[in-house]
Amino acid sequence: MRLFVDLEVHGKAERQAGRNTFISTHRLEDVGRIKSQLLRSRLMVRVNPLHAGTADELNAVLAQGADWVMLPMFHTPEELQAFSRIVAGRAPIVALLETAGALQSLDGWVGTPGLCEVFVGLNDLHLSLGCRFMFEPLAQGVLDRVAARVQAQGLRFGFGGIARLDEGLLPGRDVLAEHLRLGSGAVILSRTFHGSEAVGSFEDQIQALRIAEGGLAARTEDQVESDQLRARRAIESIAADLGCVA
Repeated sequence: MRLFVDLEVHGKAERQAGRNTFISTHRLEDVGRIKSQLLRSRLMVRVNPLHAGTADELNAVLAQGADWVMLPMFHTPEELQAFSRIVAGRAPIVALLETAGALQSLDGWVGTPGLCEVFVGLNDLHLSLGCRFMFEPLAQGVLDRVAARVQAQGLRFGFGGIARLDEGLLPGRDVLAEHLRLGSGAVILSRTFHGSEAVGSFEDQIQALRIAEGGLAARTEDQVESDQLRARRAIESIAADLGCVA
């Protein structure tokens, strides 16, 4: 388990305007405040996209003990490589793949020094690709190709957010099944896990995910294929119901 402090604010509200997405209210001082309480878990911090103040932002984040740093909204290998030079080996880097440009140039940046993980951010990526539903890139095989390339590079791969097991337009159980199929090692828990409507404790809900994960890991190849096909059909149906992109 990792804890995640999200400091990204540049352009985010504009990109996701009118959508039911969460805009973080985290502040720089939250990095040190949360880090001071951790005994085992690691702390990942998402900073702003590369900008004139990136070096100062990184210095402040790393001084407060961030274990990993994540770069969002990059489009070219040069942006991620510049970020890597600023980090200068002080912490592992997580590349947040969420633009069409980053997807198209994957081969050019997946070997960037210091990179430990590629995480696919479906909220922004599906908008960048002109999709209607967040999980359409999954149904289209985009994540299969990314996962294969990232894992061939020896890096960890993850994607998207996950709702509680039996909730969400695409239920969390179906999303978890696709994580297992793709060899994913990372997912962000949705805010429903800690909302007022949550049933049971946070720990109980995580335990339910772990139990489901164990069962999904024991599936036969035919079961995996059947679950993938069912998820793809569900995604295609949801996307069709959503109509055209606004």
